[in-house]
Amino acid sequence: MEIKVQSIKFDADQKLLEFIDKKLGKLDKFYEDVIRCEVTLSLLAEYNNKNALVRVLIPGSEVVVERNADSFEDAIVDCASILKDKLVSVKEKRFK
Repeated sequence: MEIKVQSIKFDADQKLLEFIDKKLGKLDKFYEDVIRCEVTLSLLAEYNNKNALVRVLIPGSEVVVERNADSFEDAIVDCASILKDKLVSVKEKRFK
């Protein structure tokens, strides 16, 4: 599974990129046909100013989750947890 990361108005450091690979790389355990993950990281002017938008492309569809948090790591962990549940749900519906 390919993971593409785009950071808007800042440069993501290697440590953050490795963290994203580690957390989102596990998603193909829950849905084997994942084509790729597209991650967009951005800074907001709000209290929880770190935004992570994750699009998981699967055959014939996509699953999108967006979260704000105090850190990008927290936002990615939240997204990964929600994506896991959504991918399991999509898989159950598709293969019944």
